[in-house]
Order: sequence, then structure tokens, then C-alpha cells
Amino acid sequence: MITFLYKENGRVHMEKVRDSISDFGDKEIIGIDLESPTPEERKQVESQYNIKLLSWQKAEEIESSSRYFETDDTIIANSNYMKMENGRYDYMPVSFIIKHQILFSYHYDKVDSFKNVYSRLQAQSVTDMDGYDLFLLVLDVRIDYDADLLEAVGRSINQISKKIRIDRDLDEESILQITQLQEATMLLRENIMDKQRVMSAILKSERFVNKKEGRLRIMLKDTGSLLEHTAFSFERLEFLQDTLMGLIDIEQNKIIKMFSVVAVVFMPPTLIASMYGMNFRIMPELSWSFGYPFAIVLMLASSVLTLWYFHRKGWL
Repeated sequence: MITFLYKENGRVHMEKVRDSISDFGDKEIIGIDLESPTPEERKQVESQYNIKLLSWQKAEEIESSSRYFETDDTIIANSNYMKMENGRYDYMPVSFIIKHQILFSYHYDKVDSFKNVYSRLQAQSVTDMDGYDLFLLVLDVRIDYDADLLEAVGRSINQISKKIRIDRDLDEESILQITQLQEATMLLRENIMDKQRVMSAILKSERFVNKKEGRLRIMLKDTGSLLEHTAFSFERLEFLQDTLMGLIDIEQNKIIKMFSVVAVVFMPPTLIASMYGMNFRIMPELSWSFGYPFAIVLMLASSVLTLWYFHRKGWL
């Protein structure tokens, strides 16, 4: 699917291709988004605008030289976009190309960047906007989205903290939730650092005019704040994990303590029963009519005395 962003009467319009991209030849295009394009759609765009879309193997490379590079008339940038599906976090590669002052984005999964950018531009006059401005705005929108994901992680951390502190729910599910949130935080951190690296390269580029420098520095500052927040979230998760494991150890110690007390309480009666169970020919109590009740009372008394001693020492 191909989506066009173009300027008309000082406003940005968004339209999806229905038949052929040649219908947009007379419009002032600033952005073209290719989402899961068919081979025919890809060929149309490459032929119409004289560009070469990167292969996915190239787009997924993580070397800094592959994240952003320039040629004589083209800027190519690759970035990973976070997404959340069924409560799990993951990311996908998105490739950007800027040529003829048009931003081309290329991905094989749903990305609402152009849709969100379009919504933000509805209240603005865009007379001077081109593909460079659009690229910066896409990055800005994605930074806001990453911030929203971090807030969602923070809310999940608060829920787990409440579950542990108030509900005292100490189960395997809580440990798995903490582990999943740790993985999500690491993915978010990698994703934010990826954007930070691309923006640092843009800041060094001579293709972006000086008026965008202040905006880029603000965006870099925002990503720096998000990185600090990811570090804080990871520390909170480690603290929760340590707290949960400590509480689980306490509960296990209580169980072990209970079994230990039970074992010690029954040790004296067991000793008395063992003594009277010995098969010696001469045992005075065997001919005593009160021998059996005496042994029972003796065993009960030994258990009660053991419990009283434990209670006095504060071990119970």
C-alpha cells in the first residue's frame, strides 16, 4: 500500500493510491509511505522517482555506518520502530530515503507515523515544509510514542508494586511479568538510542539547514531524558525483583521453620516411644498396670514443654 502526503493551498493532504501513482504527478509531494508494498508498487515508485529501496537485510543492519548515510543527491536512514502487540513489545525496521526533497518511508508492518504526522499538521500552515521537515517531524512523533510506551511500562510497574505490597501476591506470574517488563525496557532503550544516533548524524549533516539545528538539539535532549527514564524504570524493576525474591524467601523460611518446629516437638515423644519399644526381657514398666498411660502422659508432657520453651524464647 502506498500513501502520499502532499501540499495544497498551504495545507497537507494524505491520500492512498488506488490505481497508479502517476495520478500524483502534478501535486507538490513531500512524503511517500510504502507499507508492505507489492513488487509492482515498489517498481512504480523506484521508476517514477529514480530511487532504489533498500533490501530488508540492509535495513536491519545495526552498524552506525548503515543507520545513516548520504550520497550526492540522497539521504538514507534506517531506524527501528517499537510496537506493542498482545501486551508484548517488539520492534521492526523502517527505512527512510530523502530525495528531491521528498521523504520515502519503507516498511513491512503497520506504522502510523504518517497518520500521526498528518493529524499534527492539520492545525499548522505548511507552506515551507519539505521532506527534510517531514523527516524531523516523523522522528519527533516517534519520540512522543516511545515516551507513551515508557509511561505504559511505568504504569505496569506500579500495578506489580501494588500487587506485591498490598495484595501480597507472590507467585510465578509476578516474576514473569517483571522479566517481560525488563525486556521491554531494554528494547525501548535500544530503540531510543537508535533514534539518537540517527539525529546525531543529521545534526552533522550539511543537508539540513541551520534553522533545524535548535529543533534537533531539543529532540536530542528529549531522547536523553527518555534514556534516563529507561534507566530509572530498569532500576525500579530490579528493586521489585529483589523485593519479590526476598518476600518469597521469607515465606519459604516460614514454611521451613514450621516443619523444623514440628520435627523438634515430636522428637521427645519419638525418643520415649523408642525406649519403650525396645525388646529387652527385663523392663520394669512392662508389668506395671499404669505403664501405658504413664508413657502417653510423658510423651504429651515432653511435647508441651518443648512448645513452651520455644514460645518463651520467641521462636514461635
